Amino acid sequence: MVASIKPHRDEIGLGDGLMLIDAAWVPARSGQTWQHIHPATGEQVASFPVADGGDVDLAVRAARRAFDAGPWPKSRAGERGRVLHRIADTIREHGDELLALQALDNSVPLSFGSVYATSPAFVADVFDHHAGWVDKLAGETLPPYQGGDHLIMTLREPVGVVGAIVPWNAPILLFAQKVAPALAAGCTIVAKPSEYATFAVLRLARLIEEAGLPAGVLNVVTGPGEPTGDALITHPMVDKLSFTGSRAVGRKIIAASADGFKRVSLELGGKSPALVFADADVSTAAAITMGTVTLGLSGQVCLAQTRALVHRDVADEFLAMAEVIGGMVSYGNPFDPAVTASPLISTRQMNRVLGLIAEGRAAGARLVCGGTRSDGDLAAGNFVTPTLFTDVSNDMSIAREEIFGPVLSVIPFSDEDEAIRIANDTEYGLAATVWTNDIKRAMRMTKAIRAGTVGINGYQLEPHAAFGGYQQSGLGREGGRTAIESYTELKTVLLPTTDEMI
Repeated sequence: MVASIKPHRDEIGLGDGLMLIDAAWVPARSGQTWQHIHPATGEQVASFPVADGGDVDLAVRAARRAFDAGPWPKSRAGERGRVLHRIADTIREHGDELLALQALDNSVPLSFGSVYATSPAFVADVFDHHAGWVDKLAGETLPPYQGGDHLIMTLREPVGVVGAIVPWNAPILLFAQKVAPALAAGCTIVAKPSEYATFAVLRLARLIEEAGLPAGVLNVVTGPGEPTGDALITHPMVDKLSFTGSRAVGRKIIAASADGFKRVSLELGGKSPALVFADADVSTAAAITMGTVTLGLSGQVCLAQTRALVHRDVADEFLAMAEVIGGMVSYGNPFDPAVTASPLISTRQMNRVLGLIAEGRAAGARLVCGGTRSDGDLAAGNFVTPTLFTDVSNDMSIAREEIFGPVLSVIPFSDEDEAIRIANDTEYGLAATVWTNDIKRAMRMTKAIRAGTVGINGYQLEPHAAFGGYQQSGLGREGGRTAIESYTELKTVLLPTTDEMI
């Protein structure tokens, strides 16, 4: 069996969690806790408070006071920037600790620690990037359009109290993608990490607090969607909601935001295609595509390229390399440097993935490898073997559902028009890759694909580039100028320069 996770917990010195509310670390008022079961071993490794509506109300009111009367929204740009840079430096100093806490949370292996989705170095870069925006959140001046002498200018001001809801798969990165721009803009925040990945976020919040934030600017409440998340998204004092997660919860947030016309940013996942043309480096395309679906987080990544659209002439070559990559995946204790991939986050998610695999086989897709729950030494964990399907049509559930597991579907195409038709035949539109050595074709495909990010012969996120999706992949963007401006309101100022009325 997989070695126990508990010795690593003891080595880190992790105690049971407390929430951060108004600069105090506190339990839930009810005393209720969530017992965290580690997905690799089935062990109970930690507990944390379950915040109810009263706890959330205390946190939101603290953030409201800090916004309305506190120094942070009114602070000089230079001071806010210096605090964000200190946060980045502190994250780099504590990178190994944060990686270990993520491994305790969701079992992402330490060997994957340099990859953007789980890397503290990337998280630090996010804070550094937004620190650089603090003194550049400028409005503009406009000439009078009609008669009269007057000055017209715009100001960008912080939107107010932000409710940030963070998923479990890349908890510290996605926490940073919401918190860093909100802080840079001068907002105050109530964050809720996933109940499946809480302790790395709590530790990161403590590091951020120690970097010099005033009381109440950052608050963290813990617990599941009900009651904790529901109380946050419906609280009338929250001005903006930022969420990464499922479409079902995204719809719930949109409905909840309607009452107060809250600003909303949503990143809701994807069913991203990789388009592999015959002139591409097919082996590299297969290795990287299969790797995004099986290595690290085992396909539990919103931008994983889970649909491989492969030209018929090179389909066999693609399948052969993808199968090799699937066979190289190593499961086990995330603290073992030989382990390269995580289990699925919960038994429920594992059973869902296995059910979709069964649907694919029943629909006529050919299973090349995998498709089963791991047994033997791995039986106590939520491990599913790396799974590769071919002979897939785009109307099958495995080609349409966001599986969130180690499953790659290979769909053949004959020409560019067919590839684009299949790529865009989805409710999602988060990301895509185009594999070709023809730059003109690459640009034609990039323009035709309806997705928020398109990579050419590879894919990599950057902290200064906007990330988000078309269609049901969400609303708004994270990263870059677009993200930080979404945490502001735009105010127009009209100033007469003579006694003449405007």
